[in-house]
Parts: sequence; structure tokens; C-alpha cells
Amino acid sequence: MSYLDATNDLYKKAALTPDVGLCCTTNPVWELPELKIPKIMQEMNYGCGSTVHIRDLSDAPKMLYVGVGGGMELLQLAYFNRSKNGVIGVDIVEEMLTASSNNFKEAEKINPWFKSEFIDLKKGSALDLPVATNSIDVAAQNCLFNIFKAEDLVLALKEMYRVLKPNGKLVMSDPICEQEMSDSLRDDDRLRALCLSGSLPLKSYIKALTDVGFGTIEVRARKPYRILDPKNYNTPELIYIESIEIAAIKDPMPIDGPCVFTGKAAIYYGDEPFFDDQKGHILVKNQPLAICDKTAQALIDLNRNDIFISASTFHYDGGGCC
Repeated sequence: MSYLDATNDLYKKAALTPDVGLCCTTNPVWELPELKIPKIMQEMNYGCGSTVHIRDLSDAPKMLYVGVGGGMELLQLAYFNRSKNGVIGVDIVEEMLTASSNNFKEAEKINPWFKSEFIDLKKGSALDLPVATNSIDVAAQNCLFNIFKAEDLVLALKEMYRVLKPNGKLVMSDPICEQEMSDSLRDDDRLRALCLSGSLPLKSYIKALTDVGFGTIEVRARKPYRILDPKNYNTPELIYIESIEIAAIKDPMPIDGPCVFTGKAAIYYGDEPFFDDQKGHILVKNQPLAICDKTAQALIDLNRNDIFISASTFHYDGGGCC
């Protein structure tokens, strides 16, 4: 049995019998006017964060969600679209598609605005999406790509890049880990299926995105997630796993490399009202400006004594230098 077969078997069982402890999402359930989440969807919320961000969802975008789970995030996405087949949900596990379809019927009972036809469920693989090229405004996945080994991860990201329209967004939530893991952990199919042993360092995760062509990366949240301890896992040391929420934008790759926002800011405190670096960045005195890591380094290289560059907060919420 391959690691993908083991994953599919795990989530087949989770579709037939909801497993509340399968993942450990730290995000509260959305509370929006007239949006109610059925209990069964909350029990089948197999993610590690949220991919639903209001600023991505204006003007009723065409949306894709890969790895449908119990359908909770699909329902949340449909809230912002409300058109027939406005949201596409793709999953390789037939039982999960059936479960989410049934859950949408429950959602219809408690959400007068919602119709199951808003969501177009399709059986298919993240490695070969049944979706047209350049057809999606916002694509999302939650705690799925972390499962894939290196070659399959590249294929999955290339597929997401293919289906997105120019300037479209891929919004993701996955576990990450900065520590080395043993081969025995990496090769444990169940731990990989549980989104644990496939965790990459943040830099490797971002590089995988930029290598397929995404020109802008936004790190939106970074939170504690899980611990692998020596008593319960085959590891000589405690391993700390975090969850990351990221948006990757399909815009042209800058000549000098991608713009990666990790929550840095620049503050100018010199004698003049503002500072202009002649490269498109104007710093108004004592006003923080969100900057990408590339711009942060360029400003540091100026060796000025009147510009402060903050450390990464790993929380970027739009605006800024690029």
C-alpha cells in the first residue's frame, strides 16, 4: 500500500465515522450574518487553520477547494458567491464526497440562503484536477498538501497554478516544522496521512510555491499546532509542529525574485517628512510600511541610521510595498 492509499483509507474511515480528534484546528467557527455551520461539519473539520479570508472573496469569485472534508469551508466559501456551481469541491475519496453532499442538505435546513447547487462536487485527484485551465479566482486547500511527498507536492502545486486565472490566489493552511525528522517518521504513512511527518520548514514550503511560478507569497498566520514526543513517537527529541496560513498569488515573477511577505515593516524616523528609495518605496515619517523580505534586505543594505526594520511577525494582512 502506498502512502497515498494509506491516506485515502484513513479519510474514507473519517468520512464514514467522523473523527473529531483527527486534526486540531485552532480557528473558531466563522460567525457571519445568516451563516450557521451544522454540527456534523464541525465534527468533520479536518484542517489545521482556515483558508476563508474575507478580503479574498469580494465580487463573488469562482472558487475551488481541494480535499472537501465535511464541507465546512465549502459552505463558508459559498456564502460569498451564492451562484450555481460557484464553488468547486474536489476529492479523491468517494465516501468523503458523499458525506459532504449529505452535510450540505443539513446546511440547507438551517441556512435559508444556501442551496446545495452552489457547490459542484467532483471526484478527482489534486495531482490531476478535473478543472479547466485559467478558470479559478481563488483556490484553497487545508491540511492536504502537507501529506504529499516532494514529487507529488510539485505536481499538486503545478495543478493549482494551472487552474488559477492570472492574479488568482491559492490560499493554504498546512503544518510546518523547522526541526529535522528521522526517516522512520518521514516514512510513517499514517503520520504523513495525519499531516504530521510531512511537515516542511517554512522556507522550503515557500520555495516550493515560488518554484512553480507564484510571484507573491503572503504569510498570514503562524500558530502552535502539535508535538511529537519521545514517549509516543519514534523520535529521540521533542518535535514542535506549527500551522501556517499562506496565500500564493499567480502574478508575474519579478526580475529580482518573488515578493515574500512575512510580516516585516519599515519605519522611517529621519529629519525629512518622508524617505524615497527611488525604487517605488516611500516611507512616511513614523508611519509603519509593510514590506516584503526582499525590500527589507534592500533597505538594510543602505546602512541608514534612520530606518527601522522589524522582525517577521508571520502575520501579513495586505498593503505595503509591492
